[in-house]
Amino acid sequence: MIIKTSMETLNTLEGRAIHPLWLRITHWMNALAVVAMTLSGWRIYNASPLFDFRFADGLTLGGWLGGALQWHFAAMWLLTANGLAYLLLNAGSGRLWKRFFPLSPRMFLADLRAALRGHLSHADPRRYNSVQRLAYLFVMADSVLLVLSGLVLWKSVQFPLLRELLGGYEPARRVHFFAMAALAGFVTVHLVMVARVPRTLRAMTLGR
Repeated sequence: MIIKTSMETLNTLEGRAIHPLWLRITHWMNALAVVAMTLSGWRIYNASPLFDFRFADGLTLGGWLGGALQWHFAAMWLLTANGLAYLLLNAGSGRLWKRFFPLSPRMFLADLRAALRGHLSHADPRRYNSVQRLAYLFVMADSVLLVLSGLVLWKSVQFPLLRELLGGYEPARRVHFFAMAALAGFVTVHLVMVARVPRTLRAMTLGR
């Protein structure tokens, strides 16, 4: 009886739309933009390193500084426009509040402990646990910081107030670098979790 009930629940979940079409499109467009921005950004970084290391040329995009800048700006517009559409559609549809809230330190710590012990359930892919909610909210804020700090690096004279809020041009470079590193870290963890729960990839591709 329990097995039958569980199978009926699973079949019901699989028959429902988990991710709407607009979400899947914006997700994959964001993924494309992030990959292009990261790889071209590494080539730009190599032209004037902040720290005592460089990225392997084989991992960069653009071939040279000018080419990398072209890729980076193209991806920046894609990330900005697509990210704005993602946020507006999430907010307008009510999905932002339903999927990412409520969120509290107590809920987050409880789910984090469960995740570290391998006890966090993924039975219902429509429901985000508190760790996922905080991670997705963080990456939204981090993406905004990437764009704003990038504007300072691109048009420093045209955005003097923004430049000063970030502490100046050189501090803005560091903010941009660490925001990129945080985004790369999120993507790495995200891919590991997808590998552990591969049906989430199918849901984000097919919607069910």
